[in-house]
Amino acid sequence: MPLLDIQSLSLSFGSTLALADASLSMRAGEIVALMGANGAGKSTLVKVLSGVHRAESGVMIWKGARFQPNSPAEAARSGVVTVHQSTDVVGIPDLSVADALLLDRYVDGRQPFFLSAASVHRAAARLLEEVGITLPLKRRFGELGTADRQLVAIARALSNNAELLILDEPTASLSSNESQRLFTLLGALKSRGMAILYISHRMADLMSLADRVVVLRGGRDVGTFTRPIDFGTAIETMIGRSLKSARPERTAPSGRPVLELKQAALIPGGRPFDLTIHEGEVVAITGVLGAGKSRLLSAIFGRSALAAGSMRLDGRAYRPAGPAAAIAAGVVMAAEDRHRSSLIPAGWPGDSLAATISLPHLKRWYPSGLLFSGRETREAVAAIGRLGIKTQGPRASIWSLSGGNQQKAVLARWEAEDSRLLLLDEPFQGVDVGARQDIIQTLRDHRDRATLIATSDPEEAYEVADRIVHISNHSLFPEADDATCGSEGPLIA
Repeated sequence: MPLLDIQSLSLSFGSTLALADASLSMRAGEIVALMGANGAGKSTLVKVLSGVHRAESGVMIWKGARFQPNSPAEAARSGVVTVHQSTDVVGIPDLSVADALLLDRYVDGRQPFFLSAASVHRAAARLLEEVGITLPLKRRFGELGTADRQLVAIARALSNNAELLILDEPTASLSSNESQRLFTLLGALKSRGMAILYISHRMADLMSLADRVVVLRGGRDVGTFTRPIDFGTAIETMIGRSLKSARPERTAPSGRPVLELKQAALIPGGRPFDLTIHEGEVVAITGVLGAGKSRLLSAIFGRSALAAGSMRLDGRAYRPAGPAAAIAAGVVMAAEDRHRSSLIPAGWPGDSLAATISLPHLKRWYPSGLLFSGRETREAVAAIGRLGIKTQGPRASIWSLSGGNQQKAVLARWEAEDSRLLLLDEPFQGVDVGARQDIIQTLRDHRDRATLIATSDPEEAYEVADRIVHISNHSLFPEADDATCGSEGPLIA
């Protein structure tokens, strides 16, 4: 008997059909990967399973009985726990890690009313020992990195006696070493009989972990793949079309230099390096988290300064005093965390798709200070058609869009006006294969500018870039080494 059996779930939001007879079954001790393009219904299915939404039709059978939780807390009490991609809500920054681990017990009254720091530490230590996780219990939760916050979330889930653990893009912000640490933990949980529903756009994750892949498209389950998993066919099933070769045709840069860095150092005492990016060229900087990718983009965008060296933009000395000066010079940037850096909070004025695109251009588009919706609506409509943004319209809330469509909107913001250099920091986080191909095609269509992308995923770099430069310890490898890689692989400098 399956541990979980979902049969023909359907759910609509207005005219949008989010789930259409979707089905899924899972057994104890099994890792099932849920694949689907942005908007395919993955998040909606998880929200129905965890009690956020209620399906309009269909049934869920959990451990042999009908299952219809009314809230995530009720689902968790039944053994179904979800760990979301964002870990900001896992704990309060000023609490200790021990307190963050025990938050659920504080809320539901399982902890004694009178507590000492020592008793909290002992309880948290026992919890970690039970699940086989090591964390610094006395540190402030806000000081933890993404990987450790993810482990706090998983440990809390397991403390609720979870039998089904749902993970939504858990490695989106993790380095390869941190991801491997998570994979080791998930393998141990699987061997203990836990069922794990794993949502990710990273093929490497799914290849490492999944016993079975279920593909959603248009709210329906359209394919199931068991080991050995044919991921090429799975991807084609997911996007509903033949997958063209991901690797773009490489050509030697023929445009004039746009950005030139000479003897640049990102940190005091760092090894200096040179970097030149040409008009019409897409260059990817790849390396592990903390290697200096974001610091390099930050220096180019004027958010920080080089420790040494110089920059030239279109042949002229370039040293922006801040992002506003960089934008005025034609250098624009989409930062790593679009939710914090690029999007207006939900419910605030300006949280629409059209306003998201127009936000940095308001002074130039409306010099009188009076805002008229005409231009930003036209720009949004053009972007919807050009980038294939799936939305109910230009005035739809940006938060009603899937992750891939949000990222397309952020890209459309910087396509609304001409620029010389586009900087993108981890642009494909939470973006499915289909949307990623749309974004890549848009980037490569713009031969009148240069594009510099920072990514920790070599596969993404290989898909998008004319040239790949490796960064380590805040320094780039010499570009003269390009030729050593041959014509069959990516150019690694």
